[in-house]
Parts: sequence; structure tokens; C-alpha cells
Amino acid sequence: MKRIAVFMLLAAFSLAGAIPAEAQRISPQENARQSRKASNKQQKKYNKAMKKQAKAQRKAYKRANKNTYRHHR
Repeated sequence: MKRIAVFMLLAAFSLAGAIPAEAQRISPQENARQSRKASNKQQKKYNKAMKKQAKAQRKAYKRANKNTYRHHR
């Protein structure tokens, strides 16, 4: 059992070493594209959180005003 595991690890390491180093690097254009994509994703996440917060504030404001008007009648 241990021999099989050692053999599998040896095979995996030999395959990883066979891949040329150039193929593992990404081009500057690809790096820029990935960076823009990550930035857009982060911006969408931020916008969604701000929208959710604004909605919660409007809801709380309505609730507070509703209770205020109810007590004055």
C-alpha cells in the first residue's frame, strides 16, 4: 500500500516537472485581464452591499416614522 502511494507521488512530481516553466507563467495581458475582472467583481460586491445597507436604512426610517405618527394620534 505504501509502495503504491510513493509510486503515485513520484509519478505526479515527474509530470509536474515535465511542464515547461514558460507555460506556467501568465502573460501581462492575461494578468491585466484577471486584475480587471477581480476589480469589477469587488466593485459589484461593494455596490450590492451599499444598496442593501441603503434599503435597510430606508426601512428602519419608515418603521421609526410609522411608530412616531401612530403615537401622536
